[in-house]
Amino acid sequence: MMYPLVRELADDGVPVTVTCRVLKIARQPYYRWLAQPVTASELVEAYRANALFDAHRDDPEFGHWFLADEAREAGEPMSGRTAWRICSDNGWWSVFGKSKKGKVKRPGPR
Repeated sequence: MMYPLVRELADDGVPVTVTCRVLKIARQPYYRWLAQPVTASELVEAYRANALFDAHRDDPEFGHWFLADEAREAGEPMSGRTAWRICSDNGWWSVFGKSKKGKVKRPGPR
């Protein structure tokens, strides 16, 4: 996201109009972001990620389905797919992962 850069340059005296033109972004979304830097959906996702992280820290052997169940019990309802996306983005994997033994590709005959 380029909006923090635009704000930093505006603090240094560079006009917002010039910065937005150079970065090829519109001004109105910048001013909308300036009024509310954290959207409601980002806040909800942060609470969900916090609940998933707490559940993962307690039981690192759980996969995303069980973490989603634990988060629901903690008061943050979400689907299994949402839990998978958040866990995948943050690298929270079960300690009992799948074996990578059979997935090695060897070159075939010449």
